[in-house]
Parts: sequence; C-alpha cells; structure tokens
Amino acid sequence: MDKEILRLFGNRIKMIRLSQGISQEQLGQLAELDRTYISGIERGVRNVSLINIERLARALNVEPAELFRFSGVDLV
Repeated sequence: MDKEILRLFGNRIKMIRLSQGISQEQLGQLAELDRTYISGIERGVRNVSLINIERLARALNVEPAELFRFSGVDLV
C-alpha cells in the first residue's frame, strides 16, 4: 500500500497538470522544483514532503486537499 499512494498522488498531479495544459517543466518552474523531480512524482517514485505538496498546490492553483482526491479509491 505504501507505494500505491505514491502512484495515486503522482497520477493526480499529472491529471491536474495536463488539464491545465502545462508541461512538467512549466510546473517545475511555477513550484520552484526541478522538472526531473516532477517526473519522479508523476511516476510514483518520489515521496513528496508537505512543503513540496504546498508548492505543487499553489503552482496548480488548487487547495492541497485537491491533490489527494483519488476517486473510487479506498486507501484504508
């Protein structure tokens, strides 16, 4: 289950990013994070800190909780 949440979170970031029509590089610039770090998040290989979750939410112009809306998924 530990790795599953990383994958779900990464997919959610990617979905929001693509819906806004921005590239990984653009998101990285907006969030002040490296593009390769964004790629790692989206692939589910990065365990993201709270500070970086806030940066991503701000860059995507969403509330941090929105990044955890995994429809139809029970993580318990």
